[in-house]
Amino acid sequence: GALNMWYEADLDKLMSRTCLRPIPTGKVNKSQALIFGLALSLISIYGLYYFSNLLSAFILFFTIFFYVVVYTVWLKRKTPQNIVIGGAAGALPPVIGWVSVSGDINSFPIILFLLIFIWTPPHFWALSLFSENDYGKVGLPMLPNVLGRKTTIKSIIKYSYLLYLISLLPYFLKYSGVFYFIVAVLLNTLFLYIAYCVKPQDSISSKKLFKFSILYLFMIFIALIADNFLTFYW
Repeated sequence: GALNMWYEADLDKLMSRTCLRPIPTGKVNKSQALIFGLALSLISIYGLYYFSNLLSAFILFFTIFFYVVVYTVWLKRKTPQNIVIGGAAGALPPVIGWVSVSGDINSFPIILFLLIFIWTPPHFWALSLFSENDYGKVGLPMLPNVLGRKTTIKSIIKYSYLLYLISLLPYFLKYSGVFYFIVAVLLNTLFLYIAYCVKPQDSISSKKLFKFSILYLFMIFIALIADNFLTFYW
């Protein structure tokens, strides 16, 4: 996050959504943000290697590199698919956590990765619908600015269906029980309903989806934990 704000300080000061971040307001200068971001990155990567294992440290290094270099520097200003590809960085933390404890990778952390990876586009496209003017005035090619609001809504709905299917994989692959299945069905049905309610010229409906998407991701992971707890004790 610090490295992202260091690189995008010129854009952040022009957008109402980001103009109150530390660099635009003068609380932190760009050099301080760069040093802080690099220091955190190096300490966290070495710390994970020292206290856990090399594989988890390498995945963390790749995650930071992908987010800063591939997404922030390369993709974000060049393609409306920036969120789709760049979402991989935000989806890797569960894999890092799994590998740091187990030392290897199996299908379950891959499912967790896919869950966040597929969730990311509708989450950020909902944000871009009510922040379209912000992105437009700084020249960022977000989907509504490039392909229009109707196409963006259609894309949100397509990804919402795919998210529905991905979220049920833990149950069908025997990683969770009935409790998780019920919660996942309810959350995804509601997610899909709110996605269908998004209207091209209505920023309130897209804000509702954006806010619910945050709650959705929190609740779906809580449901996995709760299901494991219930299965273990009952």
